[in-house]
Amino acid sequence: MKPTMNSALSWKIIANCSTTKARVGKLTLPHGPVDTPVFMPVGTQGTLKGLTPKQLEELNCQIMLNNTYHLGLRPGQELIEELGGSHEFQNWNRNLLTDSGGFQMVSLLKLARITEEGVEFQSPHDGSTMLLTPEHSMSLQNSIGADIIMQLDDVVSSLTTGPRVEEAMYRSIRWLDRCINSHRKPDTQNLFAIIQGGLNIDLRKKCIEEMVKRDTPGYAIGGLSGGEEKDTFWRIVTFSTDLLPKSKPIYCMGVGYAEDLVVCSALGVDMYDCVFPTRTARFGNALTSKGPLNLKSTKFAQDFEPIEKDCNCLTCKKYTRAYIHMHATRETVGCHLITLHNVSYQLRLMNSIRQAILKDEFPTFVQLFFKELFGGKDNYPTWAVNALKSVNIELLP
Repeated sequence: MKPTMNSALSWKIIANCSTTKARVGKLTLPHGPVDTPVFMPVGTQGTLKGLTPKQLEELNCQIMLNNTYHLGLRPGQELIEELGGSHEFQNWNRNLLTDSGGFQMVSLLKLARITEEGVEFQSPHDGSTMLLTPEHSMSLQNSIGADIIMQLDDVVSSLTTGPRVEEAMYRSIRWLDRCINSHRKPDTQNLFAIIQGGLNIDLRKKCIEEMVKRDTPGYAIGGLSGGEEKDTFWRIVTFSTDLLPKSKPIYCMGVGYAEDLVVCSALGVDMYDCVFPTRTARFGNALTSKGPLNLKSTKFAQDFEPIEKDCNCLTCKKYTRAYIHMHATRETVGCHLITLHNVSYQLRLMNSIRQAILKDEFPTFVQLFFKELFGGKDNYPTWAVNALKSVNIELLP
């Protein structure tokens, strides 16, 4: 075990909410600053489906994700390295974070075999095999060149119980040590540890204690958002943020629903990612402050309003719901326009969260947000009411 690591980031907390655990931070990475709390859109193979990097930059996105496993398959490590990394490959001059490939242990479980050495995957493209070890994950991520890279962790579904959860937690600690030892570029790439332990508080606590000893530049809460009860989800999140160092950024992986972003920010989380805003766009769903709109519905066929009146994205400035309805799920332009709006919505929401914290008006913001999104107290999710009450915000006074 290496007790400390070099870091290619600086992290400064700008403001703390006086009521909750929410905070605003400035994360400075090799490709520029990132204001937190931040939502990071997912561009699995070097692109957000339906958007160009230039459009993403125009939305003032400061950091996006790439996926190590998928880029390792296509175009492959040799080509990525020849091109000078994923920033050059996709013409993206802002920050990148790469997933280590660990999540594919769940999403591609039928194609994976897990041992202490690593994970053997069968390619969904041509059936060839790849052995993803901690060392190979680091090698791939060093070639990709992301500003934040993730350890390879042993990921199990959040619905898994029994000895497998403990095995995965301890293996993730061992694999973190192997990742640290094989990480070639600590001066330009930041390696984050990933906290595992399923829904077991004792295992989470043990994992945090061990990961913190490694003193990585940041920490991620992994193994959630996999179908567990939301009342359990938030309790694991707040338990983790209580124990993790306040001096490091905290990343809750796989979180993307609007209400989750607001609640988890109140619980002390700084970073999020999810495919939700882009994936739901491909089904014709647009995100708004009053809830999602299914633009495939015929009720929008003669609706000449923008998706959302106060949105300044190109979609809302130039196109009507009726136009998008005609193309949603039928033509690629429909997916493109909704995706553009949905990513804009997520980024605007995070900016609103930051501004509310800076003004020390976050509790009022949260109350208004829930009222608008759910249309009244009778519709508030019980888990969110409980979670916010734990940090002194009353949704049901």
